Amino acid sequence: MKPDMFERPVSILVGLGFPGEIRSVMDAYRLLVEWPAPSGDAAHSVALKACLAALRGEVEAETVRGLFVAFAERHHLLAPAMDASLPIAPAFEIGTVPGTAAGESSYGTNAKGDHHA
Repeated sequence: MKPDMFERPVSILVGLGFPGEIRSVMDAYRLLVEWPAPSGDAAHSVALKACLAALRGEVEAETVRGLFVAFAERHHLLAPAMDASLPIAPAFEIGTVPGTAAGESSYGTNAKGDHHA
């Protein structure tokens, strides 16, 4: 394992709430550099400084991980933990609404393009 890799990735919500993983000090650093942090955001500042120190070999990656998790918690970025015991919702096709007939879209046309009410 590379020295800047986290033992376990940090799952965060990115973009429109899609899960993403921060796997290393460099991943955390990139996100923090791009983050629009207002001055006085201590969690951001400390996490960013820890990333820089780790990249210089002065602190361990797991120290950075802990500080990055604190930053992510403060900004409500942590993805909810997935519980393997929960049932998975059935898949549906893009462009359809769950509960509509197969081939029927949410716009009132079926797969053949026929309009219906």
